[in-house]
Amino acid sequence: MGGFFGVAAKEDCLFDLFFGTDYHSHLGTRRGGMAVYGEKGFDRAIHNIENAPFRTKFDKDMQEMKGHLGIGCISDYEPQPLIVRSHHGTYAITTVGKINNSDEIAKAIFDKGNAHFLEMSGGDINPTELTAAIINQKENLIDGIHYALELIDGSLTLLVMTPKGIYAARDKYGRTPVSIGKKEEAYCISFESFAYLNLGYQPVRELGPGEIVVATPDGVKTLVAPGKDMKICTFLWVYYGYPSSSYEGTSVEKMRYECGKRMARRDNAKPDIVAGVPDSGTAHAVGYANESGIPFSRPFIKYTPTWPRSFMPTIQSKRNLIAKMKLIPVHDLIKDKSLLLIDDSIVRGTQMRETTEFLYQSGAKEVHIRPACPPLLYGCKYLNFSRSNSDMDLIARRVIARLEGEDVPNEVLQEYADPESEKYERMVEEIRKELNFTSLRFNRLDDMLEAVGIEPCKLCTYCWDGKE
Repeated sequence: MGGFFGVAAKEDCLFDLFFGTDYHSHLGTRRGGMAVYGEKGFDRAIHNIENAPFRTKFDKDMQEMKGHLGIGCISDYEPQPLIVRSHHGTYAITTVGKINNSDEIAKAIFDKGNAHFLEMSGGDINPTELTAAIINQKENLIDGIHYALELIDGSLTLLVMTPKGIYAARDKYGRTPVSIGKKEEAYCISFESFAYLNLGYQPVRELGPGEIVVATPDGVKTLVAPGKDMKICTFLWVYYGYPSSSYEGTSVEKMRYECGKRMARRDNAKPDIVAGVPDSGTAHAVGYANESGIPFSRPFIKYTPTWPRSFMPTIQSKRNLIAKMKLIPVHDLIKDKSLLLIDDSIVRGTQMRETTEFLYQSGAKEVHIRPACPPLLYGCKYLNFSRSNSDMDLIARRVIARLEGEDVPNEVLQEYADPESEKYERMVEEIRKELNFTSLRFNRLDDMLEAVGIEPCKLCTYCWDGKE
C-alpha cells in the first residue's frame, strides 16, 4: 500500500511534515521519504525503513531540512518522493496505487522519444517515475495529472509539489482516500484523516473521486471537480486503516465493532472466550464479545517495543516467521479453554494455521476461527493488498482448484462466492480441515458492507466477488 502527507505553510513545515508522515508508518514496509521546498529550493531525503522506524531514520534530516512546502511518504516498494525536472519546471512527486498497464505506457512514451527509465532492484520501472513521465506528456501540469488518472489501469492517488504549492489528486474512482486539514497559516493533505489531528489541524473535507486540488498556505482550491462514481477499497476498514482513521464519514474502529456484532448474530459457537488477532482483529472481537455476551480476552499479546507493524520483511516466509514471533502466549488464558479467534482475513492461510497450532501447543481445547471478511477469491487488481503473484496463492482458490480442477470459469467461482450455496459450504469445510480449525465461519459480504454504512455501489468488493 503506502501513504503520504503534505504541508503548505507560511513558516517552516518540517515538524508537521515529519510527524504527519510518520503517522502513516502502518501502511508501508520498505521506504520512507520527505521532500521540501524553501529559500534554497528543493531538498529531499529517502531512507530504507525495513529495519528501523521512520522517526529513527529521518531524525537527522528533520533537524537539517527546511521549507514552507513539503511532501512525505511511506512506501511498500519504490523509493520516493522523486524530484523531476521537465518543461513544467522542477517538481517533487509521490504516489499511492498500482499500475497494471505499465509496460504499454512505457512503450508509448519510448515511442514518443523518452530516452530511458531507471529500474528498481526488482527490475520494474519505478511507478512514481512512470507517473511523472505521463504527466510530462501534456502542456500543463493540471492536464498532465488528469491524463495520468485516466490513462493508468489500476489506481493512482498522488501529491505533486511545485514552488507555487502542492497539487493533490485522488484516484478517479476514489479507491484510496485524501483528506484536507487546516490550522492558522497552514493546510495539510493526508492519506490518513487522523494524521494531522495531534498537530493542531482541524478536518476540512475529503477529496472526491478524480478531484484535483492545489494547496497553498492560504487555502485549497479545486482545479478539477470530482466525479460521481466511487469504488473505495473496503479493505481500508477491514485491515489497512488505523483504528482512529475515518473514510467517507465512517470510522475504522466503529466499522470493525459493527462487523463483529453482525458475525455474532449469525453464530452458534459457544466458546469460553473471544479473542482478536492483534491488531486489526481486536476491534472485531470486541464487537463480537459485546454482542454475544461471551467474555473478551487476550490469550496472546503482540510484542511491539521493537517490532512495530512496519517492520515486516518482504519475503513471505520471513513475514510468516516474524508474525509468529511477535505473538507471546498467555498460557493461563489458553490452557483447557475453548477459544473463538477473529482475524481480519485469511489470505494464504499459513499464518492462521501456525497461530492455531501455537494455541493447541499452548493447551487450547478448541480453536474456532472467524475471519472478519468473506473468502478471498480474486487477487486485488487495484492496490497492493497482498504480495500474491497469482490467484492460486489464495487458500480459497487452491481449495476450489482441488474441487473443480485448475481452470475454473467465473460463473462457477460466483457460486463459491455465494454464502447460501452448497459449493460455498464445501469450500469452507475444506479450508477448515486443511488449517485444522475446530470450526470456521467467514463474515458475509452483505453484513460487512452493512457495517461500513455507505452505499454498497461506492465500495470495491472485487477480491471477494470479482465484480468491478
